[in-house]
Amino acid sequence: MKLLNSQIIRIKKKKNLKIIKPVNIYGTEFGNNCFVGPFCEIQKNVKIGDNTKVQSHSFICEFVTIGKNCFIGHGVMFINDKFSDGKPAGGNKKKWKITNINSNVYIGSNSTILPVKICSNVVIGAGSVVTKDITKPGKYIGNPAKKI
Repeated sequence: MKLLNSQIIRIKKKKNLKIIKPVNIYGTEFGNNCFVGPFCEIQKNVKIGDNTKVQSHSFICEFVTIGKNCFIGHGVMFINDKFSDGKPAGGNKKKWKITNINSNVYIGSNSTILPVKICSNVVIGAGSVVTKDITKPGKYIGNPAKKI
């Protein structure tokens, strides 16, 4: 049986970071009391605030900032390439976009988050696809996610 390996490279962390392996995390900055579940990938240039939990099988790509007291459910996917030319931007980081998640945001399992800004005090229902900025607190569900 082959063992799964983890790569945890060049992270910055404050107190009480708990990581359940296997994971791939590189160039990420964590606040205090953060948690990362198994089978996650968190890429460089990601910042995660205090008391935030990232559950298993989630993918957080470059240029994502997540605030304090957030919850990222199982299998949540963040995307930084909108395929604006009708194809992947590949290594052309000039075409990649940023995502900014403020504090007290809860994202349900299997949601997809495109490059957007989400204000504080938001709940994203499981399986939702966030395609546009969310500027008002509340609950959002669906594809595309809409306030309910």
